[in-house]
Amino acid sequence: MSSSLSPGAAKRAPRKRLPAWLPALPCFVFLICFFCVPVVEILQTGIVNADGHATLDQFRRMTSDLVFAKVLGNTFLISGLTALLSVLLGFPVAYFLSQLSDRFRERWMIWIMVPFWTSYLVKTFAWILVLSKTGILLTLAASLGLVDDPNALAPSMTGVMIGMVHAMLPLAVINMLPIMRGVNAQLLQAAETLGANRSVAFFSVFLPMAAPGIAAAGLLVFITSLGFFILPALLGTPKETMVAQMVISAINDLFNLPYAAALSTVLLIFAVAVFILYDKLVGLSSLSGDTRAAPRKNSSAVATALLIGIGRLCGSGYGAAGPVVRKVKGLKLYSVVAVALLSLPIIVVFPIAFTNSPFLSFPPQGFSLRWFESFIFSPVWQASFLRSFGVAIVTALASTALGIGAALALTRLPPRWTKPVFAFLLAPLIVPRIVVAVGLFYLFSRMGLVGTDLGLTIGHTVLAIPYVVVTMAAALKRFDWRLDDAARILGASAFARLRTIQLPMMIGSVAAALQMAFIISFDELTIAIFVSGGMKNTLPKQMWDDMILQVNPTLAAVSLVMVIVIALLILLPAFYKMARRRAHAAH
Repeated sequence: MSSSLSPGAAKRAPRKRLPAWLPALPCFVFLICFFCVPVVEILQTGIVNADGHATLDQFRRMTSDLVFAKVLGNTFLISGLTALLSVLLGFPVAYFLSQLSDRFRERWMIWIMVPFWTSYLVKTFAWILVLSKTGILLTLAASLGLVDDPNALAPSMTGVMIGMVHAMLPLAVINMLPIMRGVNAQLLQAAETLGANRSVAFFSVFLPMAAPGIAAAGLLVFITSLGFFILPALLGTPKETMVAQMVISAINDLFNLPYAAALSTVLLIFAVAVFILYDKLVGLSSLSGDTRAAPRKNSSAVATALLIGIGRLCGSGYGAAGPVVRKVKGLKLYSVVAVALLSLPIIVVFPIAFTNSPFLSFPPQGFSLRWFESFIFSPVWQASFLRSFGVAIVTALASTALGIGAALALTRLPPRWTKPVFAFLLAPLIVPRIVVAVGLFYLFSRMGLVGTDLGLTIGHTVLAIPYVVVTMAAALKRFDWRLDDAARILGASAFARLRTIQLPMMIGSVAAALQMAFIISFDELTIAIFVSGGMKNTLPKQMWDDMILQVNPTLAAVSLVMVIVIALLILLPAFYKMARRRAHAAH
């Protein structure tokens, strides 16, 4: 029986599929113009000389440069260790949270989300106060007689790793938790019914099913760390220099754009390679918290036997991992300590911000509001704060509008298109941020957008779109499409259904997407370094400039203001949700 279409049907087929693409079309056009074009331009700039001929001179320079080899090794070493330690230290916390009820889990997540969304600059500044030679940690150790001649923990490799793991640990927990929550507890009970003890059931059933979440956490932490420059620059020595720092130096100090492009290309190639490997082994769906995600290949008999053996060892009482797989107080205590350490640097900023001393010291000398006055009444700080706030609002609205359309299209596309479209929408999240920033700098320099609020908004929107897409895609998976079908049968248009049914029923997810996009923009530094042009600084860029020149108490006041803004954005929706739940329970 022939399945070929008639000429008329063949012409109508594309028109039937076209509406599925329409909601994502604005997002596609935006990303093509302000993400794909800049990235392609980086690749071109790195391999084309001034005469317009293809050349590999910049890459040959790298291969013969021992400094670059050392920096590249540092980048992968620091990124790899950060990913490994973040996953290992975050796994018990994620497992503990996965066993809690929704009500208690939400309360715990507040204390994880506030440190997670707190500015990297604020956290780095706090670690300087804690780890420096005159910082809190060594001052207390010296006063207690624990050390005679204290050596600073920052700047050093130790300081870099402490700051990196502290910054990335919440990201690892957040990515592992959704898939852990999706593991069917009945499978564990069935394993125990068939004779497996709790440890064997954990290692042979729970751990393999949670593996996609673990892999997703490791991937995102590793790729995010590849483009880091704030922490190694402020907490490390020249020995801990990473590739992103060389990119900034090549542009700002050496004015060598081709070399910066070649460095960015190297980062891009490695990031894409890791991403492709991840997709082959695990699949992209785990990045959106899809509980159905699973490794592509069944575990080998050797791996299964190894996991069962580990489970038996732990269950026998001889393994150190035994408490991890049991619901015991030790796991809760570990999680409490971990969350407390996440909040420690934020707490440190509070007393320092109210010091009366013109220098940073611990304990703070006296009490004064002079540093808040210096911040509030400074035209420079005022302008940077208002610019960051305004750009963040526009970014949140723009990225959410574009991301909702893209996520809606993902639910309507044929299965064969879903994966490549999802990968394209996630690309700004996978590509190191420094690569995007350099590419936009090249593009905006020709368009006259360097040093403009519009340029900053466009750059921040590119970075925020993947987070909005992931958030809204997860919400749309839970949406009851029968309601939409009923409205369509009754004659409602696509826009009317979106306005009256879909968005109102997903208002919580829309609010979360707006919140996330706002915070990403408000805290963003990498784009600002290149796009602000040194003329229109955002608040993070102004903080960065001051921290490079001299760390002073004004920065503590600014840091505290940023912490308060982020905390309010996270806490107010959570408290509103709790209040509505209590009111509903009362009725």
